[in-house]
Amino acid sequence: MHYFLLAVIQLIDSIAELILVSLGLAVIFGMMRVINLAHGEFIMLGGFTSIFATNMGINVWIAILGVSPFIVGVLGLVIERLIIRHLYGRMIDTMLATWGLSLLLTGLATTLFGNRVQGISAPLGSIEFAGFSISLYNQFMVAVCLILIAGGYAILRFTRLGLIARATMQNPEMAASLGINRSRVFAMTFSLGAALSGLTGALLAPLSGVVPTMGAAYVAKAFITVITGGASVITGTGLSASLLGSIGTVTTFLSNPIFGDIALLATALILLRILPTGITGKIFRGAS
Repeated sequence: MHYFLLAVIQLIDSIAELILVSLGLAVIFGMMRVINLAHGEFIMLGGFTSIFATNMGINVWIAILGVSPFIVGVLGLVIERLIIRHLYGRMIDTMLATWGLSLLLTGLATTLFGNRVQGISAPLGSIEFAGFSISLYNQFMVAVCLILIAGGYAILRFTRLGLIARATMQNPEMAASLGINRSRVFAMTFSLGAALSGLTGALLAPLSGVVPTMGAAYVAKAFITVITGGASVITGTGLSASLLGSIGTVTTFLSNPIFGDIALLATALILLRILPTGITGKIFRGAS
């Protein structure tokens, strides 16, 4: 019974991590249809920012929850203004631009921080349960994940800001005719997606460490999760991550991480074959 409870806790932790890794991409790709191949590097920069800020004496919680998402969000805003804004509607060009940006950010991080794993100590410690140690920090990440999911859904669904964002993404011309500044909405949406990625990197830094090439480990899973989720940015990502994360984690328990990743990918391919528009493609028409 104790082992079953530990397995459930591990399952929840894995689902929360997959949601966090995918959420920033869900905002950018799901709402803007921009294929951001530099998503993994935004996560990486968030991790390095939290480490750098902590080493400078900033409180670890402020570094993780405040400094990292702010810095990466500002960087995202600059990138959108300088590069992405000129490529809307040109998917191949956007892919090439963000791929080049990914290589550039990886190279700069390697030059500045070195090609070695760095990290910070996980706060909160752990508790003992049936002879096993359970990290309280992992449970904190689950709580952050739930807050982001609930908050994101509420903002998109029930606030004027969310209505403006959804309207602009679904029909930019009509939104512009109603006096909505499309350029500003696009910029803030891209910046928000980058900030969420930065927050994810900062949250992962105490657990897995940070290395300049870590982005490649997350970007594929994030894209699979977001595409499988379908039209709904928040609900689709949550449902897709829950399903894929569960299958991947259970398979890992029964075999090894390699087969866990294979099972995750196979499940996504089967789902997209059955539901080409994703899990929520035929259910949700809005972006919430």
